[in-house]
Amino acid sequence: MSQTPITELTSRARDIFRLVVEGYLETGSPVGSKALAGPGGVNLSSASIRSVLADLEVLGLLAAPHTSAGRLPTEAGLRLFVDGIMQVAEPTVEERMAIERRISAPGPIEAALEATSALLSSLSSGAGVVMVPRREPRLMHLQLVHLSPGRALAVLVGEDGAVENRVLELPTILPRGALEEASNYISSHLAGRTLAQAAKAMRAEISSGRSALDAASRDLVERGLAVWSQDASARQVLIVRGQANLLDEAALSDLERVRSLLDDLENKQSVAELLETAREAQATRIFIGSENRLFALSGSSVIASPYRDREGKVVGVVGVIGPTRLNYARVVPMVDFTAQSLGKLIG
Repeated sequence: MSQTPITELTSRARDIFRLVVEGYLETGSPVGSKALAGPGGVNLSSASIRSVLADLEVLGLLAAPHTSAGRLPTEAGLRLFVDGIMQVAEPTVEERMAIERRISAPGPIEAALEATSALLSSLSSGAGVVMVPRREPRLMHLQLVHLSPGRALAVLVGEDGAVENRVLELPTILPRGALEEASNYISSHLAGRTLAQAAKAMRAEISSGRSALDAASRDLVERGLAVWSQDASARQVLIVRGQANLLDEAALSDLERVRSLLDDLENKQSVAELLETAREAQATRIFIGSENRLFALSGSSVIASPYRDREGKVVGVVGVIGPTRLNYARVVPMVDFTAQSLGKLIG
């Protein structure tokens, strides 16, 4: 992080620094003195601009690539820009509507999270990432429907309205009415509990002799609950969409960096651990380049924001991963709005 407070820069240096950063974020290319002296630039001679650029380079805020006479911001310069100069651009009405429409689409929560990740990717031109909430659905209704000998469809309806189906393997021969009895037992006795709570309550009731279920129905109840308990442990903790967006023309000039970034994204557990650091943040967090160890080699940035349930508890993180020249002013409020929208869904 830069040790230079923005207040220590003269107004002239601040204006030139801002133009260099904004030009770099827009084009991905170094910005030269001629561009800064052109239309929309500063009213100074090229010599005066070069002098200020040299001063900013000494401060560690700008760097000059060997292949160009222009300057581009260092990671410290980007941090100073993000913290002290950047003016965010709120999502447009169309972007807000698109985000809310994707999030509120009917179906399992995971489907909404996948759609959210894909939409963030398309809106930001980066990779969209969403951490799946670490929670189990609370049962409202579970129905076992006969499909064929030895197979049934288990339909679970959660209190949040999500509906999920699983095919259940059954004993070949079942007493008449066993599926209906098991379904009624689960819905009447175990509604309002998580899967783990329901399984524990069921076993306690059966072991105490308070259950009127016969052996066949008890087995069906256990199978019906177990199919989700096993599935929950295998649910992915992170959804990443839009990796292809990271392979733009500028990135292809540095294939080693791109290869390193894609390797990092393949290690979803490590990405999830990085996003964990954003869980306790009160607002959107920005990690630039080497500020996070995971993406230090690829020189990538992460913009992440926690989202909360109705009780205000953080249940996940949503964000965007991309090159350090991400459009921070646009992406930061977009990620923040998405987190707020997800909170309404989870609530």
